[in-house]
Amino acid sequence: MEVSPAASPRLKPPLSPSYRHGPPRYMNALDILRETVRVLRYNLSSFMIIASLLVCPVCALFLSNVLVDDSLRRRLTRHLLLLARSSGLPSRPFIQHSCVKFSDMILSSAACFPLFLSVLLLSKAAVVYSVDCTYSRKKADSSLFYVLILKIWRRIVSTYLWTCAVTVGCLSLFLALVVSTCAALSVLRFPDDLIVYATLLGGLVFSVAFANAVIVCSVGVVISVLEDVSGPQALWRSSTLIKGQTQVGLIIYLGSTIATAFVEGLFEHRVKTLSYGDGSSRIWEGPLLVVMYSFLVLIDSMMSAVFYFSCRSNSIASASSSRELERLPSSVVEVDI
Repeated sequence: MEVSPAASPRLKPPLSPSYRHGPPRYMNALDILRETVRVLRYNLSSFMIIASLLVCPVCALFLSNVLVDDSLRRRLTRHLLLLARSSGLPSRPFIQHSCVKFSDMILSSAACFPLFLSVLLLSKAAVVYSVDCTYSRKKADSSLFYVLILKIWRRIVSTYLWTCAVTVGCLSLFLALVVSTCAALSVLRFPDDLIVYATLLGGLVFSVAFANAVIVCSVGVVISVLEDVSGPQALWRSSTLIKGQTQVGLIIYLGSTIATAFVEGLFEHRVKTLSYGDGSSRIWEGPLLVVMYSFLVLIDSMMSAVFYFSCRSNSIASASSSRELERLPSSVVEVDI
């Protein structure tokens, strides 16, 4: 992970001599994407090493579901379908498909959780470190990163476990609310269509709340790498830091989710499911889709880091403006005297 500070003359200067880190202005979602591409071009070798050594292997195992027992997946899907029917949800194709996808997500995440907690988390820390070095005009050195990760690994793991707890809690709460609401509507003899519409409306509201939680968790992991806080303190710091820029974070999350879901769907239908030809194209389509998915995961981690620096720049600028406004009346009084 060697980066030459003079590798690219296009890198923008830092905000000020006292604050060298981060973009020098407010940035919307498109600006953050452009800034991410600029940082990627400036430090391309480091990010490609991170993607190839750390991100790609985990994404390949996650997409292929090779660690998931197929019988366990069918059993969990059957239990979810029984739960949906017992709660009053009608047997619609999209509900059955949702149960299948939900069981796949649960089992894949559980099977790959040790890799998420070690390899993928290490890649996130490496991405944040490389972005920080880019803004600081320093060399991203692997030996220095190794020394740093030994010091901060515990707090990164602690923050990541808290983010996992928040994610699982949100999903469990949503599932409980859906089951209880559908059961209540079914007892009150509401039509099946109305129950489905209520479920979809609840899912839409939950998606917005869940997206906010994911944004806070993503920035919280970045904070645990760069600041001396961890666990719930990092999440609280994240929630206060992104105030006023939640809409930007939501757009970033929406774009990242759509892109990764699109690649997952392609992998599902063109690699895991043989729906055309003799399947010989799997030889090149599978690795290509894994590389695409890994690149999206890398870009998502980079955008979280850039979003943190943008929020921090705005926070420092706002604090500086407040201090100047506080000093303004006294200076005016001195001039009057």
